Amino acid sequence: MKHIVETEKTINQAAKDIEEAVKAHSFGVLHTYDLKETLKGKGIDLPRECRIYEICNPKQAAAVLAEDMDLNMALPCRISVWENEGGRVKIGMLSPKDMLSSLSNSPALQKIAQDVEDTMKAIIHAAQ
Repeated sequence: MKHIVETEKTINQAAKDIEEAVKAHSFGVLHTYDLKETLKGKGIDLPRECRIYEICNPKQAAAVLAEDMDLNMALPCRISVWENEGGRVKIGMLSPKDMLSSLSNSPALQKIAQDVEDTMKAIIHAAQ
């Protein structure tokens, strides 16, 4: 269900490269969460960096919603960039195909989810 890679890049470089790869693959970044900063603002010290990118391809999202509007709760997709306990930078995602298959058995949605997953893996590997 998880797809995670490790990179030699700094968290800032990996984050920049994710943003560029998202655009290059016809997706867009809808929102970025800097989890460390967000929690710091609430009085909690997260010892490691973690950035979460909400990404979307409008055509794919529209196709999912046309098939099953209830799946709006599974959108948008997310890619995370974070430091692990050893300070290594990782980039990962949850499998859209696995998530949607647990919510629907529609063959059309499985095809869309597989296409989205393939693109998200390409984005991650381009930023790696």
